[in-house]
Amino acid sequence: MADGVTEAAANLKIEEAAPVDPNAPKLQLDEETGEWVSKGELAKRLKKRAKKVSKEKAQAAKPAQNDAAPKKPKEKVEDAPLDPDAMFKQGFLNTVFEERPLKPVMTRFPPEPNGFLHIGHAKAIAVNFGFAKYHGGNCYLRYDDTNPEAEEEIYFTAIEDMVRWLGFSPYKITYSSDNFGKLYELAEKLVTLGKAYVCYCNDDEIKLQRGGEKGASPRFRCKHADQAVEFNLTEFRAMRDGKYKPREAFLRMKQDITDGNPQMWDLAAYRVLNKPHHRTGDEWRIYPTYDFTHCLCDSFEGITHSLCTTEFVQSRVSYEWLNEQLVEWQPQQREYGRLSISGTVLSKRKLKELVDKKYVRGWDDPRLYTLIAVRRRGVPPGAILEFVNELGVTTTNSIIQVVRFEQTIRRYLERTVPRLMLVLDPVPVIIEDADEFDGTEVTAPFSPKSPAMGDHKIKFTKKVYIDRSDFREVDSKDYFRLAPGKTVGLLQAPFPIKATNFTKDEATGKVTEIRAVFDRETKKPKTFIQWVGAEGSGSRRCEVRIHNQLFLSENPAAAEGGYLNDLNPESEVIYPDAIIESGFDEVKRRAPWPEAAGEDKLGKGGPESVRFQAMRVAYFAMDSDSTDDKIVLNRIVTLKEDREKS
Repeated sequence: MADGVTEAAANLKIEEAAPVDPNAPKLQLDEETGEWVSKGELAKRLKKRAKKVSKEKAQAAKPAQNDAAPKKPKEKVEDAPLDPDAMFKQGFLNTVFEERPLKPVMTRFPPEPNGFLHIGHAKAIAVNFGFAKYHGGNCYLRYDDTNPEAEEEIYFTAIEDMVRWLGFSPYKITYSSDNFGKLYELAEKLVTLGKAYVCYCNDDEIKLQRGGEKGASPRFRCKHADQAVEFNLTEFRAMRDGKYKPREAFLRMKQDITDGNPQMWDLAAYRVLNKPHHRTGDEWRIYPTYDFTHCLCDSFEGITHSLCTTEFVQSRVSYEWLNEQLVEWQPQQREYGRLSISGTVLSKRKLKELVDKKYVRGWDDPRLYTLIAVRRRGVPPGAILEFVNELGVTTTNSIIQVVRFEQTIRRYLERTVPRLMLVLDPVPVIIEDADEFDGTEVTAPFSPKSPAMGDHKIKFTKKVYIDRSDFREVDSKDYFRLAPGKTVGLLQAPFPIKATNFTKDEATGKVTEIRAVFDRETKKPKTFIQWVGAEGSGSRRCEVRIHNQLFLSENPAAAEGGYLNDLNPESEVIYPDAIIESGFDEVKRRAPWPEAAGEDKLGKGGPESVRFQAMRVAYFAMDSDSTDDKIVLNRIVTLKEDREKS
């Protein structure tokens, strides 16, 4: 990635110091090695690589006969951000509206409050809220709270938080339980119409009615379907009044057992549950099912377009059947493809096991793909919306590789967050002849590509810290960073530095200090590295958490021995003594970065809204474990996919 640090370095300047040499090089990023090098050095490397590629192509073409000469590959051009409304202007969602161009558009996002939302739900939120917004309408946030056995208040709060974090404001927040009385009345009406009956069958009997194992036997209607209307009505009221225990009796819709669609095989409408409801308490002993509740609540709220995922394609016929029996307003249900991410798990059961057994820090662990985890990791809400928009909306389910998701995040961050210098594993360098520059200030832009981000001052000191990975005890021809007798540039320091000697800890074998001098003769060193000032310069110690994939394979669920056997032992690497430059304080003060979606103004956003690019390292965000005395940072994504330093 052409980070623009080249331009940043060129714009840095030493104040209150000797004039910088006007011939000082402008740096350019070697994308293959991740190093900042002079223009001449980069040209040499590119020429050498081009020769190698050309030679390989020539060799590959030799065995082929009568083949056309290979076309010269086009230069990669960075795409401009996609129109944020593209998925509504074309394709599936445009067709849905054209099929029913009714305004005002009313949609709904109807989650079950029985768990934390995951990345797939972000698509559902973007589709439902975005579709209504694009067409000048409104979207409800409706909690489908018909199962008191699985619902907890923490989920209600978390769901609303995620909707607002993604930048959407519900037209109204409603609950299916708001309609329990009305739903019950309609259930009685269905009974009086001869379209519902009380059934006492067990699971095995119902399975047999529906054709047995794999449809091996003919389907047939339950004998209870022939009960008189008056009897069914009496028994349904007896269910309501507590006569039956769970699974002893339930209300079934009398549909069409001969229909080829299983969603017409006399679905359950009401069941007995001996569990207090979080909103209605002990008022009800029976609760409506999703199949009974969902379509009717859509009608109550005047939903014009009921948009759901393709797992509900077969449900459309029962959705329409029930509404036609009982209500006047008929919403239109249409189904789009679900979004999933490979290389992880999203099921509530598996996530709960990971949390309960302490494999992760909690439901918001940055290695997970719950939305609260993705937020804590530092992924901006605008990047998630951009990702959904890039993928588009079709009727095909999407299983997207993590690297594809991270590509979008990386592009988004590259243009929207400031840049700072961070050293993960610091080792001190004493520049012995830097007395005249000790304590002078450097003015650094937060982003050379976005002047509006402004700049900040950092102190250059005689003692600086560099990353341990940027020093080798023994030099080699293919190594371009610091080594004994070798010169390297510090981003826009007055001169490059040359290592003269170093000391080591005899017990650990680690280098504890490097001594260096300014190399006043070398005008254009081959590469440049980041640094941070010594104590007293405003730099701060911090803990940095590098999160890798939690699992080793693309499909953990298929791993031998189960998904827990696929856990990556290196999924979290911690640098407890990293150092961040002083500009971090201003970045924190001016958060969120960027101001977008649900983080659209100064101070709106949690610690994770403090985002920045650590030059030559990665993109980072502040973690919720941070305190006034301790900074904790999470890596959001790498600077470049599979980047390796030379």
